[in-house]
Amino acid sequence: MDPQWDDSLPIYRQLRDRVVAMILEGVLKEGDPLPSVRSVAAEFRLNPLTVLKGYQQLVDELLVEKRRGRGMYVSDGARKALMKDERQRFLEDEWPKVLATIQRLGLSVPDLLRTGAPAPTAPYPTQVGAASGTAPGSTPAPNDGDLNDKND
Repeated sequence: MDPQWDDSLPIYRQLRDRVVAMILEGVLKEGDPLPSVRSVAAEFRLNPLTVLKGYQQLVDELLVEKRRGRGMYVSDGARKALMKDERQRFLEDEWPKVLATIQRLGLSVPDLLRTGAPAPTAPYPTQVGAASGTAPGSTPAPNDGDLNDKND
């Protein structure tokens, strides 16, 4: 975890978000223990109650489970639940902004693919569905893949 904290968000929330990112990236897998509250507090020079509050949010969201006397562990199904939630958040909050920027700049799919990041290891959904992420009043680009895969 990066020891830099952003002043615009409470530290306990940033800590929660970092653990979520670690689960999504596969650094923490289902059944893995979270670092102890004491070790995180010492490593990042935080109040242990701040760390505990961040961890408690994960427990409340059923992403982490407490095991009395043993610590906190990533819950079964946590990654799948997070992927579903993060995809939905992206499609509702981020994608409209990204799409608007793409349209404003007149970028085509080949432009994006040519200058984009390296190809992911997991395949993208290729089925075009009803919710294609196209802004109201606009037409989708040819061969536009559906990023709103309903089967997840």
